[in-house]
Amino acid sequence: MFNRLSGTITQKLPKQLLLETNGIEWDITVPDTCLNNFPPVGNQGKVYTYLNHYENGMDLYGFSSQEERSLFFDLLKVDGVGPKAAVKIMSSVSLKDLVSILDREDLSGLEKIPGIGKKTAAKMLLSLKGKLTIPDSAAPLIRKKEYEVVTASLIEMGYERQQIEKAISDVLPSLQQESSFNSAPQSEKENTVFRKVLMEIAR
Repeated sequence: MFNRLSGTITQKLPKQLLLETNGIEWDITVPDTCLNNFPPVGNQGKVYTYLNHYENGMDLYGFSSQEERSLFFDLLKVDGVGPKAAVKIMSSVSLKDLVSILDREDLSGLEKIPGIGKKTAAKMLLSLKGKLTIPDSAAPLIRKKEYEVVTASLIEMGYERQQIEKAISDVLPSLQQESSFNSAPQSEKENTVFRKVLMEIAR
């Protein structure tokens, strides 16, 4: 089983992403809410994947982060929710809103999500209430402001803000363990973060 594909994004369509790697173009099903997290068409990108093998074929599902894929796996644990239904759910509601609905035990709110009926809503509430978590956003917010110069520069190069900010949040923890980085002037920190982020999103 492969964990991730890296290559050139050749097309973005509703619930569909095409990615070319070494002359092979992969047709990947992705939730609509994830599409904007990928780089623009023509740029390099990486996709966290899940291969669903069934009797008459195979379907490849993709996500822009491991957190999105984890939510997909959590939805698959609900009796009656398959991969296509999970993508439909994720295309219609954000993780934050889904957690809020579950915490309120709002069955009617769940039933309003396309693809979820009364029985499935009850099963989702039973299976997922209190088990989904929203990633801590406080630290990323600080990082966004502190490295806005880096973000602006990469946006000019054609990358998308959400993708850049996520990469900044990913590379900073290891950098901040280095004393040389922490003691460097802000301009040097920005240059270091820029290089690391560019390597991360260009994989």
